[in-house]
Amino acid sequence: MPKVLVVAETKNGELKKPTLELLSLAKSMNLQAESVLIGKEVSSQADLLAGYGSGKVYVADDAGLEIYNTSKYTTLVADAVGQSGATQVWLTSSETGRDLTPRVAARMGVGALSDVTELEIDGDNITATRPCMATKLVQQCRFTKDGLRVISIRAGAYEAEEASPETADTVSLSIPEGDARVEVRDIQVEESNEIELNEASIVVSVGRGTGGTEGCDFVKPLAGEMGAAFGASRAVCDAGWMPHKHQVGQTGTVVSPDFYFAFGISGAIQHLAGMSGSKVIVAINKDAEAPIFKVADYGIVGDLFKAVPVFQEEVAKIKN
Repeated sequence: MPKVLVVAETKNGELKKPTLELLSLAKSMNLQAESVLIGKEVSSQADLLAGYGSGKVYVADDAGLEIYNTSKYTTLVADAVGQSGATQVWLTSSETGRDLTPRVAARMGVGALSDVTELEIDGDNITATRPCMATKLVQQCRFTKDGLRVISIRAGAYEAEEASPETADTVSLSIPEGDARVEVRDIQVEESNEIELNEASIVVSVGRGTGGTEGCDFVKPLAGEMGAAFGASRAVCDAGWMPHKHQVGQTGTVVSPDFYFAFGISGAIQHLAGMSGSKVIVAINKDAEAPIFKVADYGIVGDLFKAVPVFQEEVAKIKN
């Protein structure tokens, strides 16, 4: 039976939602799952991992692991793989995951598949779907050799289910020495109160229909009033109206919130692929034939600049 080792990711000592998505996926596939938890003051999160189906949690909790270090993290994941006897390693396609995936694969002498959006497992056979060529093509890939498989999966590609109260069975990992060739001299963190796209239960996104930066700024306060993350289509980000970190879609962030609001977004294929997993989709567009309406649960054919103030009024009523 396949056995999955999920590499957990944390922020400020708490587990990130994409990690819980991976454990939920393993559980839905009836796969045996364990996890490896690395960082500073993260041990308290082990029980939550167990609640999401991690049979055992390999923990490396040390002040020296507060900052991501490629050498240390690769060594710790490889150690957990060896102790767990896992046949697969799953990571999220985050900045950390994208660095760690090929390094773990190289350390273990095996192949890797990255940025996977759909995974099918039949015994030892794995079929992974992933975009390529700037999302102009979608690949279906398979491992051709037996042994360990290393896979990174996009955040939002699968949903995180509810956890059950559990007490973790933990194993402490030996903390490796750092890479003598690397010295962290300074850390610069962007200060922001914005909600991350792949962590949000509500996402408000804008498209080319906003007309420019001023149009985007016109919609943004609504996201704040709703407690939502603020997203954008690729066209908006490519035009420089909003930073690329806000991009929703196959080449940006894949999201699956409870509510997704699309303002002035026509619905290009790559954008739909990045948000069609949302539970409820509300779209506003002047073009009644816009592709976004094919996936929307509720659609308004009209001017977003007239609709947004109405939304703000209704949100204010609900809050009051």
